[in-house]
Order: sequence, then C-alpha cells, then structure tokens
Amino acid sequence: MVVFCMRRAFVFAVVAVVFVTANRMPAAYADTDSVVAATYGDLSVSPPSIDAISICHGFGCKFRDELALTGADRATLARFLAAGAASAAAERRAIAAAGAWFDRRIGPVAGTVGHVARANREYMFDKRQMDCIDSSRNTTSLLLVLAQLKLLRHHTVAEPEARGFLLDGRGPHATAVLVEKATGAKWAVDSWTRAYGQAPEIMPLAQWMTLD
Repeated sequence: MVVFCMRRAFVFAVVAVVFVTANRMPAAYADTDSVVAATYGDLSVSPPSIDAISICHGFGCKFRDELALTGADRATLARFLAAGAASAAAERRAIAAAGAWFDRRIGPVAGTVGHVARANREYMFDKRQMDCIDSSRNTTSLLLVLAQLKLLRHHTVAEPEARGFLLDGRGPHATAVLVEKATGAKWAVDSWTRAYGQAPEIMPLAQWMTLD
C-alpha cells in the first residue's frame, strides 16, 4: 500500500519545484538565497534567522508558529556542534543530536509534543502532526540557522529533495539535505520518519532515494 506523507495535490507542485531547481543548479553549489527560495517561497514562510524560526505543522505548513531563539538556545546548538568538529561523520552525528533537541524545543511552541513518526493522510487534519513538507522545512530551517551561526564546518545546506511519483509505486516524500564540503556528497536529513524527540535519520541521499 502506498503511504502518503502529505496531501496529493500539494505533492505534485513540490516535486516539480524540486526537480526543476535541482536541474538548474547542483546542490553542492546552491547559494543561501536559492535554498531559501526553493524551501519557503511556495509556502510564503519567512526564512529563519538566528533570532527566530517559523515552525510548520498540520500538513503542508498549514499552521505556523514562531519560535524565538534565545542566547541559551544558540549556546546549546554550539555545544552540540562542537562535538562534531573533528570530521564530517562526527558533524552529522552532532546534527542528529541537535535535531532531537530541536524537536523537543519546538514541541511546546507548536503544540506538536508527542507527534508520531511517518504521519500520513490519516493525520492530515491534526495540527499536532507533521507531514514531510512540515518536517523537511523545519529541519532545513535548523540547518540554515546552524550555517548562519557558522557552526557547520564540514557541510553546506542544500534545497530539500523529493522522491516518489505514485506511478513508480511509491508515495511522495521530501527531506532536508546537507552537502559534504570535501566530497560534494549529498546527505538526507529526514525527521519525518522519527517520532517526537528522536534524532532525524541521516543517510546518503542516493540511498534515501531508493527507499519506499
């Protein structure tokens, strides 16, 4: 059975945007402006800053809440990323840990405490849940803030990417993406597959593209 992580009509627009932009500019060379435009432009969501992040929830970013980032929040992120300074692999582990903290940090603000993993159309009218549009945008926001704080040593942030076209038997799904500076390799940072407070799955994007 095909599992959807977002509303069908919204999916086709997202997939089209992702593949057009991916063909226009390789993710390894995408600048921040292009990432912001591809990530938030179709949703009319304000891009993140080191002071505030718009949190998407309720499927397709139907609901938004603003998280004010405090000095303590920025210090916490710095501590997480300091643990990943030695290598790209260590940095990805640090990003995963920061992602788990971030999910717990936004939960009380957005009302998403206890959200489930892989929320599908069964939950699409529940504003406490997140589809993959919500999760990929929120995770990209976190990654962009880490970049703005100059905490990423081994990676840059790329536009979200998507897989699944229904015709290939797979439900459409989107993920946040990192690019390893030394190799140009892309890494999926997928928080939709995780429940509340759990670290996002991080794997090579090529591997992620093959999954159901």
